[in-house]
Amino acid sequence: MKPITALLLAAGILSPSFVLAATPAPSAKTQKAGAPAAAVKVTSIEGITEYKLANGLRVLLFPDASKPTLTTNIVYMVGSRHENYGETGMAHLLEHLLFKPSANFGIKKGSKTPVEILNSTGAQFNGTTWFDRTNYYATFPANDDNLRQMLAMEADRMVNAAIDQNDLWNPKTNKGEMTVVRNEFEMGESNPLRVTSQRIQAVAFDWHNYGKSTIGARSDIEQVNIPRLRAFYHKYYQPDNAVLMVAGRFDETKVLKQINDLFGKIPKPTRVIEPTYTAEPVQDGERSVTVRRSGGTQLVGAGYHVAPAGNPESVAIDVLGEVLTSAPAGRLHKALVETKLASKIINNSFSTLEPGYNLFGAQVPKDGDLDAAQAAMLNVLEGLKSQPLTDAEVARAKQNLAKQIELASSDTASLTIALTESLASGDWRLFFLQRDQLDKVTTAQVQAAAEKYLKSSNRTVGRFIPTDTPDRTTVPAYADLAPQFAGYTGRAVVAQGEVFDPSPDNIEARTQRFTLPNGMKSALLPKKTKGGTVSVVLKLNLGSADSLAGKSAVGSYTANLLSRGTDKLSRQEVKDKFDQLGMQFNVSGGAEGVTAFLMGKRENLPAAMELLAQVLQKPALSETEFLELQRERVGRAEQEMPEPQPLAVNALRRLIDATPPGHVRHVDPLPVELAAWKGVKVADVKAFHAGYYGASSATFAAVGDFDAAALQAQVTSLYGNWKAQQPYVRIPTAVKPVSGEKVSLETPDKANSVLFAVAPVPLKDDAASYPALVIANHMFGGGALRSRLADRIRQKEGLSYGVGSQLSVPVHEAAGYWMAYAISAPQNAVKVEAALREEIAKVLAEGFTEAELAEAKKGWLQSEEVSRTEDGPLARSLSNYLSDGRTMAYDKNLEAKVAALTLAQVNQSLRDYLKPEVVSVVTAGDFAKVAKESGAKAATAK
Repeated sequence: MKPITALLLAAGILSPSFVLAATPAPSAKTQKAGAPAAAVKVTSIEGITEYKLANGLRVLLFPDASKPTLTTNIVYMVGSRHENYGETGMAHLLEHLLFKPSANFGIKKGSKTPVEILNSTGAQFNGTTWFDRTNYYATFPANDDNLRQMLAMEADRMVNAAIDQNDLWNPKTNKGEMTVVRNEFEMGESNPLRVTSQRIQAVAFDWHNYGKSTIGARSDIEQVNIPRLRAFYHKYYQPDNAVLMVAGRFDETKVLKQINDLFGKIPKPTRVIEPTYTAEPVQDGERSVTVRRSGGTQLVGAGYHVAPAGNPESVAIDVLGEVLTSAPAGRLHKALVETKLASKIINNSFSTLEPGYNLFGAQVPKDGDLDAAQAAMLNVLEGLKSQPLTDAEVARAKQNLAKQIELASSDTASLTIALTESLASGDWRLFFLQRDQLDKVTTAQVQAAAEKYLKSSNRTVGRFIPTDTPDRTTVPAYADLAPQFAGYTGRAVVAQGEVFDPSPDNIEARTQRFTLPNGMKSALLPKKTKGGTVSVVLKLNLGSADSLAGKSAVGSYTANLLSRGTDKLSRQEVKDKFDQLGMQFNVSGGAEGVTAFLMGKRENLPAAMELLAQVLQKPALSETEFLELQRERVGRAEQEMPEPQPLAVNALRRLIDATPPGHVRHVDPLPVELAAWKGVKVADVKAFHAGYYGASSATFAAVGDFDAAALQAQVTSLYGNWKAQQPYVRIPTAVKPVSGEKVSLETPDKANSVLFAVAPVPLKDDAASYPALVIANHMFGGGALRSRLADRIRQKEGLSYGVGSQLSVPVHEAAGYWMAYAISAPQNAVKVEAALREEIAKVLAEGFTEAELAEAKKGWLQSEEVSRTEDGPLARSLSNYLSDGRTMAYDKNLEAKVAALTLAQVNQSLRDYLKPEVVSVVTAGDFAKVAKESGAKAATAK
């Protein structure tokens, strides 16, 4: 029931014949296996069918022919809750090592590693670890070979992962994945707000592992014992502790047999997984914790123990969280943000199998009154008995949550990943059951949950106060799901869409374009979609370089105020109307332009279009909302001031900024930007909207299920006569020809550092050498976990959790740039820069190989295909192409040129445009502390 986020995915390749040769780990005793018995059907809900193999593996199949992609998601019922003393972070570390070679994928001569497999299809993938589960998911083009290879890889690493000491940490080379995970830990340690949340949760739990972050303790990460890690793997990575999901375009009968052939040959283990039995005692009084670190803003939080996610009360708890924290109607928002006590409200609601935790927080300006904010927050949270919830508040919260569920249900890949948390909470069907329970939950039930859980004796905040007569909360120990599922059948299967070909030719043939008399351009791509969904993108292009001078901040404020009310509707009424329509709505932008996005059902599009026109053309731009937004922006700017990444990004942008002061694209230092945010007045915002907003140079695109003729008529009616006072003139792109600069920024008391390297690339994206440079960058630093930079700095050296490179080349001017990035511990920043420069020199001297090029071309081309299967991004591309004067023929031609590239062309393109002496480097971190500690060690050694 938690808000559902669509996750990015990826794919794999190799022969499935390994199963007969695979040898289960000796420490996992197994039963002898003959030919696998047929899979048994368990249950079916709303188009998803569960099967069970003889060895205990559970399989969920979710056919959907409307998208030319497949999603696989394998969930292991093991997370940080299962870790013992000295093993914190072990489940997460194991997740990292599952991307290392296994018996038949990387170890077997001539085979590819899991990362090579995943990258070769150009898809998206990841692994994630949480309290009760670990999962590995991937999305890739739908074909038999891709699916067979992905299933083969997952079956192999289920029981045949190496879990090798040298992959973890090689004592001879002092390199390994351990330092990559430790750098991920350091990244979290650099965020004081995140650390504070972790400390609150740690204090709230006396004994249960839910009080520990899944990343683990630094000492456990650094000293993990490889035999214990292998034992952990052999115990939990077995078919009877896993659930495999396959969703997308496939034949169910054929794939079920394929899964049984591959996974069914893995013997069922004889070991028994003992249930965890540590139970958190009832909290017996208020608790507190204080964190003192470098940071830009303050935070006050209050956490409360709550029922497990499978308990019927969890639905009421979710609704309660929405009532309290939603903006602008949420009670905490009104009590703290609107009164200027806080700039932002935070809510973390954890989905857990056992009794869990809810955290509420308020971000307070650096010069704000933290005590007053805390008092106001606790008054709201624990004053609900005297100020009970209203039916209107609960109805609004239910409506918003229902909208999120409906949108997720309409996307097969997103729903497949969302079921991961339902599985971890006890049963995948919880997603549907709790959706139905949401419809029925009453204000009285939500009120009862508030009074039961939001009380002082169940609270952890910034202090401890003894109480003579504590009022304690007894949290249900477990969720009894069987009675809840008695007779439950779910709802009707969501209507399927058409089988759509995402090729550039087909998209171009299906796209209808038209131009309004005022100059507004539109592109419509009607097609049948699952659930009858449609995505709309409208982009307003504003002003010119001369007219926008000095208006960057006011333009940004104007764009971000659009959704906060119209001349006839309040901010809440606008939000409520979009929620009632079940429509996802977003508007963003700045002084140069604004982009609005809509996604929802076909039948609600006309009403949503009318509402969007009101938002864009007649915004309220009220002083109250402006001041609230200004406090939020100023608070964010203050928070960023001491942080490595914002400082480094700002320095990088200033380094290549070719514009003069006052230009709308000019990049000022962060303190100057902060002053600009503070200096804008609401009158400036109103004047900007009146002078610059109009549709004469706008672009509009829609992709999905809609009536094309009706939509064209509505676009004409809504925007055909809307013109701006200030004409739009495209501002040319420019990059300063910087060369060989070095910028180093100190960020005291930060555990993580950031490095950026940049070199100008004087190219347009229609240049003859552009396709070759795209693929060169893809091989050098663009591949996910697999590239020259990732192989060296992350996989081999273990210095960085995140490392890669990007190529940014514009459409109209020869003013691009190449950029590389890496995060690391400050003491490793010098090593990271040295490794980066060594890899640049090596690739320029030796070039890439034919094998690298073949794999990169295949992966890149398939990633382009996958990107066109998503309606929202496709609508954005069609809208942008209207401004650029392009059609899908550009994609077709670019892909053809990439497919025809030779190794000589690719190697030469990099040598032409990436000169080592031109590369400039920006770093930010606590380097003074590193120097001090190095000096102390040297003195001790003497």
